[in-house]
Amino acid sequence: MLGPVNYAIWLTGIFLELISLSCLLWMRAFSRHFTLLVYLFLCIATDIGSYSIIKASGYNSYAYFYFYFYSQFLLTICLYFVLMGLYIQVFSEMGVGKHIRLGAILLLAGTAGISYYMVAASSDRFVTHFVVELGQNLYFVGLLLTYLLWGAMAKMHENRIRLMQLVLSMGVYVSLSAASYALNNLYPNHEFWKYYFQITDMWLPVSWAYTFMKVPEDARIATARVLVPNQ
Repeated sequence: MLGPVNYAIWLTGIFLELISLSCLLWMRAFSRHFTLLVYLFLCIATDIGSYSIIKASGYNSYAYFYFYFYSQFLLTICLYFVLMGLYIQVFSEMGVGKHIRLGAILLLAGTAGISYYMVAASSDRFVTHFVVELGQNLYFVGLLLTYLLWGAMAKMHENRIRLMQLVLSMGVYVSLSAASYALNNLYPNHEFWKYYFQITDMWLPVSWAYTFMKVPEDARIATARVLVPNQ
């Protein structure tokens, strides 16, 4: 059974997701950030589903075990497309949206193929192992893609503050998640992980809510002008 701390973290998380969703709708940014909207809806649905299954079957039940891993897999896929949406916004002026979408699908298919090859030898619960492996690999792919995107933004002198903060918040989250997966493989079933994943999941709704409340859509970083002396 879950203790008071777990329930407090769960309630805090769903409250923050609702706040972030409300900010997104209030600022009417859902058309431009549709993938964020879908991700937040899915987070809320997952939290409610988790609570219902724990109440009905218990925390250590097979029902919750399968629901947790498959729901996390869907969230990871959705977060991957959130990142691709940020790519499209950064390169919007180049008109390469179709190419980015195609590349995203091919990269996802390639990651799925590699994950399948890594767990192909497993005979028991193959589908579950494949879902877990693909989810972990996608986090490491997302980590690489996020840093590549940040480097591209620096190279292009991107000055849209809201977009920069969304990419930065994504970078922090995928870094924490990728590191946690790596450490969890080294120290599995540690009591620390019981709270870590729930707490880190709060980062995105908090950072997104702050971004949409505090940073206007048209906010820009002032760039310095180079003055050329009169000849």
